[in-house]
Amino acid sequence: GKYNTSDKEKEEEAALEKEEKEKEEKEEKEEEEEDDEKVKEVEKEKGKEGEKEEKEDPEEGSKEEKEERTAEGEAKAPRASRRPRTMQVKVTLLDDTVYECELQKHARGQELFMKVCDHLNLLEKDYFGLTIWESSTMKTWMDLSKEIRRTAIGGNYNFTFNVKFYPPDPAQLSEDITRYYLCLQLRKDILQGRLPCSFVTLALLGSYALQSELGEYDPEVQSPDYAKDMKMVQGQTKELEDKMMELHRTYRSMTPAQADLMFLENAKKLSMYGVDLHQAKDLDGVDITLGVCASGLMVYKDKLRINRFPWPKVLKVSYKRSSFFIKIRPSEVEQYESAIGFKLPNYKAAKKLWKVCVEHHTFFRLTSNEMATTPRKFLALGSKFRYSGRTQAQTRQASSLIDRPAPLFQRSSSKRNSRSLDGGTLLAERDSGVLLSAQTITSETISTTTTTQITKTVKGGISETRIEKRIVITGDTEIDHDKALAQAIKEAKEQHPDMSVTKVVVHQETEITPE
Repeated sequence: GKYNTSDKEKEEEAALEKEEKEKEEKEEKEEEEEDDEKVKEVEKEKGKEGEKEEKEDPEEGSKEEKEERTAEGEAKAPRASRRPRTMQVKVTLLDDTVYECELQKHARGQELFMKVCDHLNLLEKDYFGLTIWESSTMKTWMDLSKEIRRTAIGGNYNFTFNVKFYPPDPAQLSEDITRYYLCLQLRKDILQGRLPCSFVTLALLGSYALQSELGEYDPEVQSPDYAKDMKMVQGQTKELEDKMMELHRTYRSMTPAQADLMFLENAKKLSMYGVDLHQAKDLDGVDITLGVCASGLMVYKDKLRINRFPWPKVLKVSYKRSSFFIKIRPSEVEQYESAIGFKLPNYKAAKKLWKVCVEHHTFFRLTSNEMATTPRKFLALGSKFRYSGRTQAQTRQASSLIDRPAPLFQRSSSKRNSRSLDGGTLLAERDSGVLLSAQTITSETISTTTTTQITKTVKGGISETRIEKRIVITGDTEIDHDKALAQAIKEAKEQHPDMSVTKVVVHQETEITPE
């Protein structure tokens, strides 16, 4: 009887897969039809505008047109009343506030996403995404290239804004505001149990969160149990709060932005940092969890990692019905590439996992997303899906071009101005001037690493921007120092024409390689 059941299962899955594909095709067809309808509507609108203009000086022709149009209007009226032209959308942000807007019914996800990012004053958008919740624990990332109403579940236009790609090195982000939103996401991950940490780490992270939101400890302002409002974990103990406060009291002249960075430097080391989890079974039917992150695909059993497949070793990911497969690059000693399979709850879950893998691999591994469409396909089963956003390499490049003063924003619970500590009147007495913002950008080519440190200060009423570039050139061949130096000065002048080069230091190191 066992044989029959598995056959029956296969039939059901095949039917489900077929249904899903037909649904996709139908949606595409409908989209095309609606695009045509949209064009008609636009023409009709234009007609109406024309009609308004004609009203002042009515002519014979417009009357006939009007009658014709009214007839057309009557024919379409019942349909119009059934289908509103706009939709109300709500997006819950990382600080739990809700952003609401009205969009045209055909609006795509990208339009909503850009609106949310503008509302948040966020430029480094590529690490974030919009989430559709199927249940309190089941989420799917919105495909921003599709119409929102196609991806929304049952006409529910409530979404959340979340970090989708967790940067492995948050210090390389260009703006403090981006780091702040990443901190808020990680605090959610910890609170909801997705990011387990030890008592010591929790206390440390909690103390940085206090510093970020409240600034330095002030016994006159803070009550004896002020940490109880900082919810770090479910069932938070007084012991944890005491430890958070004890650490927080030791911080001196640490700005909110520095506190956020310290928070991230500690959080990024946690083993579950930025891991997107999917329930599955191995081929023996044993329950496991598959985790997708910046470095590759992880396999967990009873909360312990039992295997990891780094992206460089993964040749291909594919799915068929409810099975998910990865093809592994052979090591030096092996001749053949090996394939490993996993069983997911259903076809939809397998496709979702596959999509998340493709996106992470493209974002973190490739320099540009064009490379993802080359014939050596990492994807399989010819599904039409391609990751269409920018890759991390592209977003870092774009970030290095951000040229705006550090935006002012409020850190959530305390609602105090982030710059009140980052350079308020408190520091004005110092003769080194008031630090307005500090930014570090790192860019790499094959043989050079350039670290640019930009600091903006106000000194005696005059603002000053200092840019320090540290260029490390590596190579096996002799490097022409004068040429490299001239090139660096030339580039610096081209990038910042209004600035003068005040100091150049050249430092040479030769590594002796053992024969």
